[in-house]
Amino acid sequence: MKNFFLTAVAVFTFTAVSAQSENESGKSFGFAKGDIFVEGNLGFNSSNDRNTETQENTLFLAPQVGYFLTEKLVVGVQLGIGTSQREIRGVEVAKSSSLAAGLFGRYYFLELGKRFKTYADAGIDFGSSKSGLGNAEVTSNGASFGAGIGINYFVTERIVLNFGLRNILSYQTSKVDVAGAKSTSSFGFDLNGNIANPFAAGSFGVGYRF
Repeated sequence: MKNFFLTAVAVFTFTAVSAQSENESGKSFGFAKGDIFVEGNLGFNSSNDRNTETQENTLFLAPQVGYFLTEKLVVGVQLGIGTSQREIRGVEVAKSSSLAAGLFGRYYFLELGKRFKTYADAGIDFGSSKSGLGNAEVTSNGASFGAGIGINYFVTERIVLNFGLRNILSYQTSKVDVAGAKSTSSFGFDLNGNIANPFAAGSFGVGYRF
């Protein structure tokens, strides 16, 4: 539900700001071969079950730096930092944090007017996470692959807003850092995202083209 709300807000925002671009001329909105692109994305999910008085909050930050091989194809590196917390009747019962780094590729395939550029992207990430409370906290290490879609809006010729649905298609594998532990893996098609992968959720971001 939260991701649906974020999507609706994104569509409304992009539609509202696009009105100013209708009569523009002499400006170039887009990317070129050799451009360097820096982008920072923020995502937040929250759920509240009043029947069980359970509340969960998830937050992640994902900065990226990319280099354009062509005007449509970019490759680069990314970092992901995520946190999650669950409370029952106001008492914290579980929390987790994660840190990951990896590589990504993005392809711009459709232009919607001068300022809107839609894309598909995919990335592979390696990282670790901690979950639990106090002495029950455990560490897991793993890797993930994900593919998603998104849209850029050029506020100016250099400043870009971003909305993305990350890891719509995903594969994840992880292993608890204890002796004798076996790895676990999952594969899925998901529009909601999962904190197990800090890149997996709807996100808003701001970027700059050099």
